[in-house]
Amino acid sequence: MASFNLKVNGKSFQVEVEDDTPLLWVLRDHLGLVGTKFSCGIAQCGACTVHINGNPTFSCVTPVSSVGNSEVTTIEGLSENGDHPVQQAWKEVDVAQCGYCQGGQIMQAAAFLEQNPNPSMEEIDNAMNRNICRCGTYHKIREAVALAAKNK
Repeated sequence: MASFNLKVNGKSFQVEVEDDTPLLWVLRDHLGLVGTKFSCGIAQCGACTVHINGNPTFSCVTPVSSVGNSEVTTIEGLSENGDHPVQQAWKEVDVAQCGYCQGGQIMQAAAFLEQNPNPSMEEIDNAMNRNICRCGTYHKIREAVALAAKNK
């Protein structure tokens, strides 16, 4: 076991885990941050998306040893009261059905809009295409990302 000092959602944590432990399991099992979901485990669905230094990252395949001094943000840390523009748009458009993918979808959208605050619909589609929604709410996801961009 190795000891890692992590910065997650603006707080410092120390964990003792194997250095190849995926960040996802550190967040969920050691820090109790269960908003980041496990789904595929092979970086194909996006349910595990978190931000590392503002960049969307699949935490299921990111070894904790690669995080270093980076700032990790999970869905729990995106906004204290759920009032981030993307979260607000998600509620207004009523995107979620089962809700399982929504944390990853929201984290992907938030990072995308930080880099491209006025996207076209095609740019939204391209940015969100790595995140899978089993319920098929892609039209609502697209609408919510566009609304968040407009309201930001």
